[in-house]
Amino acid sequence: MLTRRAFLAAAGAAAALGYGRRAAAADPARYGEQPLKLGTDRDGILFIPRGYKEGVPVPLVLMLHGAGGTGRGVGYTFEIADDLGVIVLAPDSRDEATWDMLLHGYGEDVEFIGAALKDTYARCTVDRKRMAIAGHSDGASYALSLGIGTGETFGHIMAFSPGVMQPAEVHGKPRIFISHGLSDPVMPIDVTSRPFVTRLKRLGYDVTYREYEGRHGVPPAVVREGFTWFLTNP
Repeated sequence: MLTRRAFLAAAGAAAALGYGRRAAAADPARYGEQPLKLGTDRDGILFIPRGYKEGVPVPLVLMLHGAGGTGRGVGYTFEIADDLGVIVLAPDSRDEATWDMLLHGYGEDVEFIGAALKDTYARCTVDRKRMAIAGHSDGASYALSLGIGTGETFGHIMAFSPGVMQPAEVHGKPRIFISHGLSDPVMPIDVTSRPFVTRLKRLGYDVTYREYEGRHGVPPAVVREGFTWFLTNP
């Protein structure tokens, strides 16, 4: 079972597994894309916006890739993040197929994400009161499921075309943005986002829901809408 305490302790567990680095050894922040340098075959990307100034807290989005992808695959968010002044942390899933919860349950990906967050805090100044977890496709499923269980860490969730909602438990009450294409053949809207939104609203979550003409891909305009929603709904 995933608990908030377990998630917050994940960085320490990951360090014991060789993922972590001492804060003093973390690479300093610089503008643009940079590797996490926490993994070997699979690692991830940290994106720092152009306007970043050391010591000034900046919002962060933990952005999760889809099945078979890597953190580099969410590069379509970097221009938006640059425009809006947001740090993007994009780790690779440990298994090249997808995220752990969709394969066998929460485990090594939670540990790696914890290590990546700890390392990011050491590299740059993150506004920990303005953090979102987000993703597309399998990444959206993972963001939605993990985010509901870690709502005291991530105050916002952005799920672009999710297919699964399986939180291990519930903590906090994060605001939620869900978007989905009306003609999605991979994760049909009638058995995914529509019932998810109905259930979440029934449970008292503040949900912003956006349907659009399209298939499984997420249009840049919808991604920007999600990021803007995050920044303007504290």
